Amino acid sequence: MKIKLLAALVAATACGSNAFAAEVYNSEGTTLSIGGYVDVGVGEYDKSKDVSQTRKQSQDVDVNAVSPRINIAGSQDVGNGVIVDMKGEWALKYLDGGDTSFTTRLGYIGVTHEEMGRMVVGTQWSPYYDVGSVADYPIAFANDFLYENQNIMGGARAERMVSYRNSYAFSDDGMVNLGLGWQGDESEEGADSRVQAALSLKMMGFGLGYAYSGGEYEVSSVKQDAISHIFSLHYGSYGSGLFVAGVYAMNEYFFDDLEESVQLEGLLAYGMDNGLNVSVNYEAVDDDKNNKTQFSTSAIQLEYTVTPNLITFAGYEIDLGDDDATTEDDDKWLIGARYFL
Repeated sequence: MKIKLLAALVAATACGSNAFAAEVYNSEGTTLSIGGYVDVGVGEYDKSKDVSQTRKQSQDVDVNAVSPRINIAGSQDVGNGVIVDMKGEWALKYLDGGDTSFTTRLGYIGVTHEEMGRMVVGTQWSPYYDVGSVADYPIAFANDFLYENQNIMGGARAERMVSYRNSYAFSDDGMVNLGLGWQGDESEEGADSRVQAALSLKMMGFGLGYAYSGGEYEVSSVKQDAISHIFSLHYGSYGSGLFVAGVYAMNEYFFDDLEESVQLEGLLAYGMDNGLNVSVNYEAVDDDKNNKTQFSTSAIQLEYTVTPNLITFAGYEIDLGDDDATTEDDDKWLIGARYFL
């Protein structure tokens, strides 16, 4: 593996869709940085990532946060081509009172070698998310289904995971990425140990990926094989010119305890030179066994980069309906700003 890929490997598990941090110390191979962001908006939103519980709750106009967080990261060059790094990240709860101001999002130690690849142990973004996250970019309304029961299933962030990644360059603009993950038993949550495998290809602006996640999960006091196969395709770079992405997943007991489910996310965006980015997305989850739509939405969003540290945004999400006769359509909207530390 080429040495220039080392930084990309570290970034792959350092954060999710975006990496922003201010370096506060750098000396003799040791670095320390502080990052994160605060965001706030006004609208009918309250869109937590527990989509099966909150999607159909009607909302009033209110002040909301999207996903504020703060993190601390460090690295140490220990020689012989090996870099050890760590990261701790916490979600911020600053709009409400209460005893809990911080909750853990990430916490891990990683070891990266310029040829052998990268291993990470702790709570981290999963190899499954490396493939599935290609449409998870817009600030207000993005790829919700990845976050359903994410910590123990590893759909996005994965608790107590051991992962391995490596990248192989086969041309000036061609790269193959490999990811493997393992999570230990979470018996209190009804989950046995899980494994993941991810493979993706990037070349000439296009990206293609596949990931597998499998393990047993307790549903109605019965252990079931909870499995997901996810595929993704994208072109371009989000925020710079034309960007197109699609995600498709086939599951067994992986989403909301459904025996069989299908997930779909599509994103079309265009980033202009003046800092304005316009996007339209579509998301749906179907109960494939019973041929019922769990939810389907589409959103149009505008994001404007005022400065590298400040982005304003506005979004409107249309509820396209489902097959639950007891719920009503619930459109959402939000206007706000995100400030990066």
